[in-house]
Amino acid sequence: MSETEQLRQAVRAAIADNTFCTLATSSAANRPHVVGVLYVAVDGVLYVSTSDTSIKARNIGQNPHVAVCIPLPPQPGLPPLCVQFQGTAEVCALQDPRMVALLGTGQLDAITGHGALDVPGSCLLRITPGRRVATYGVGVPLDELMRDPMHADRSVVLS
Repeated sequence: MSETEQLRQAVRAAIADNTFCTLATSSAANRPHVVGVLYVAVDGVLYVSTSDTSIKARNIGQNPHVAVCIPLPPQPGLPPLCVQFQGTAEVCALQDPRMVALLGTGQLDAITGHGALDVPGSCLLRITPGRRVATYGVGVPLDELMRDPMHADRSVVLS
């Protein structure tokens, strides 16, 4: 398997295996907003439960371009590792047929199981990563990461 394919698989696993990220949005007036959120990844797409009146939902309604940073669990002796990407997001009503299907199969239970769906105005964010994903430390051999942490960044096209 090529290094590129190994990195691609490591990035996909990092996205799928984690549940917390920071989500950056921007209003139509270019006012940035960053917030930590819990997410569930389904087939490489991230889903976030929120309120339709939240800043992130309002911003996405005005400007679908977002950025995401997924910090990976810390490992002793290593610098913090992460996966980051730009993408697009949409605010989805709970009645959206795509959301109904995911909710029906329980794939979103981790972000909706705590009563989030019972709150008036609840909605879901659907975040689709762009083609290129950047990383720090992911897919970098441990000896190389320790020897040269300044050059531990990578990027890969997920397609």
